[in-house]
Amino acid sequence: MAQITPFSARVKASLRETLLDAAGDLLAEGGYQGLRMADVATAAGVSRQTVYNEFGNKDALVQAVALRLTAQFLAGTADRLDREENLLDGIRAATSYILVHAAENRLIGAMLTGADAQDMLPFLTTRGAPVLTSAAELVCRHTRARLPGLPAPLAELYAETAVRLTVSHLLLPSGEPGHAAEAVATVAAAMLGPYLSTKE
Repeated sequence: MAQITPFSARVKASLRETLLDAAGDLLAEGGYQGLRMADVATAAGVSRQTVYNEFGNKDALVQAVALRLTAQFLAGTADRLDREENLLDGIRAATSYILVHAAENRLIGAMLTGADAQDMLPFLTTRGAPVLTSAAELVCRHTRARLPGLPAPLAELYAETAVRLTVSHLLLPSGEPGHAAEAVATVAAAMLGPYLSTKE
């Protein structure tokens, strides 16, 4: 039997999502330095104290925006990896999803182009360790599940390499997402070749 979420918990979750949506839009427009808690409150239609009650301070709010964005990307990546029967096809699909979704996301676009939100870029680069680690762990788990005979150290090396290569294409696009996806799949085939079945 499905567990029913209390009404108050649903309201709180809805409020949090509304605040995160408002903060994400404002960060895309003015970056970290331009973000004011009062503006988040106005955009969300609540009092400034409500924003402080929910997040405590601006750093915590921005971190929450970054964590939600990361969770969305990881969920989408996992879905693309899992839905394909062929491992390399899953890698192509996941890489394409990341690059296309990032290009469509207003906040990430502003971060990468340096327009308005350049001071948010460290959340993808110098302060991006949690994001890279989570993504690498996801790829490693998926790869080992698909290739049980793959040694753990090689799976970890491949996962970190794939994630870093994808991020490099994200930061410095060299062509269409499909080309980058094929490049990542080619690296996968080279590193994992002896463990791939003929149908991969």
